[in-house]
Amino acid sequence: MPPEPLHARVAGTLRGRIVDGTLPVGGPLPSEAQLAEEFGASRGTVRQALSALRNEGLIEGGQGRQPVVSRQPMGQPFETFLSFTAWAEQSGHRPGQHTIEVARRGAGVTAAAALGLRPGDPVVDVLRLRLIDGHPVMLERSSFVLDLGMLLFEFDLDAGSIYAGLTARGADLAVATHTIDAIAAPAHDADLLEVEEGSPLLRERRTTKTSDGRPVEYADDRYRPDRATFTIANARTQRLAVVRDMSDPGGPS
Repeated sequence: MPPEPLHARVAGTLRGRIVDGTLPVGGPLPSEAQLAEEFGASRGTVRQALSALRNEGLIEGGQGRQPVVSRQPMGQPFETFLSFTAWAEQSGHRPGQHTIEVARRGAGVTAAAALGLRPGDPVVDVLRLRLIDGHPVMLERSSFVLDLGMLLFEFDLDAGSIYAGLTARGADLAVATHTIDAIAAPAHDADLLEVEEGSPLLRERRTTKTSDGRPVEYADDRYRPDRATFTIANARTQRLAVVRDMSDPGGPS
């Protein structure tokens, strides 16, 4: 596995200190000179790390002003976005799921790249069909790094949220990046989602990381667009928010 860039390691360490309260909200960060000395890094590397935290909305200041912690990483809102179960329940609907497969196998090329692994390194793959009020809405494919994925064999994946089960067992799920696009439904997906082959599906690809920046999950979730959409809301002073919206799950198939 290639070594993690120093700026990412600096950002991950500072992020972890913000999460655990070592660097409290409203408190200042160490100076660039102090951070450069602590990590054996150049000022440019430190500035890259601070820029990443600033883009995440965790710190503010700069350009002559000492950066201060503006907020901790999202807690419940982040979990709510990741958790299909929480999203459905908060929307007043009944979530459901059917686990089609959970298996230890070699990582595919795409998942391996996202997780910082080599193709063929062991991961745990999950395939689940997600339901709203008994109707198929989303097909969930996830690849977890082995140590985290092995926890999936300790609880019933059909009982509810995988994220809730993992965090209850001490998993650190702190940061995620999302890519949203559209694809044509392949035959297998179309059959499970009860749509015509080639029908458009909304796809959300996600890489989830720990508070210190380690990638632990790569996911490829595919939604029926007649039953779920995404709304993106942003403001100049707020972090970007991406919210799933529910169409009528009882609508026409």
